[in-house]
Amino acid sequence: MILPTPSRFWDRRATEYAKKPVPDADAYERTLDRVRAHLTPNDRVLELGCGTGTTALRLAASVREILATDYSAEMIAIATEKARTESMSHVRFRRCTPDDAELGAMSFDVVMAMNLLHLIDDVPALLRRIHELVRPGGLFISKTPCVGDQGLAVRVMIPLMRAAGIAPYVTFVTELSLSADIARAGFELQETGMYPKKSRSFFVVARKAELPAQW
Repeated sequence: MILPTPSRFWDRRATEYAKKPVPDADAYERTLDRVRAHLTPNDRVLELGCGTGTTALRLAASVREILATDYSAEMIAIATEKARTESMSHVRFRRCTPDDAELGAMSFDVVMAMNLLHLIDDVPALLRRIHELVRPGGLFISKTPCVGDQGLAVRVMIPLMRAAGIAPYVTFVTELSLSADIARAGFELQETGMYPKKSRSFFVVARKAELPAQW
């Protein structure tokens, strides 16, 4: 799949990004609570687009291990230092893209993509790749700003900001388009929500079908 914003865009912003507080702390905490409700202590989790690692570290106590990835080297460096400081040995950070060959098919009980899908040029391709990575019966968990549902002003402003070099590439996904793409990739929606509603941040838990009995 295509990651249309160069990694240097995120590398330049990593230190500032790490210092910023979560924009809506209540919505973030509610999201974490809903994710934890679907995790088990034996889960092997892959996070795509982990940024500076806050979410992976917050969820680490709920699972067996987390491999958190991002394609920004500076983001990963900050995340790795956080894990070292907090002595989180079962959380590993790695710089790679979702289509990295070393991410094995059906290797993960849960794949997470938090605030990532709207930054991807080919969302259906990424979802198909995620379906490959999740074991049968496993989960895909995501939260995505549905920019396409946020009104005309936002859709006009973002391309202008990108042209000025102050915003990344953004796909104008909607709640309906994203739900349909997730289903077409082979997942069944288990839970949805908006956290927060005002920014149309669409939370999804979806399950990959179990293998037939003869397998």
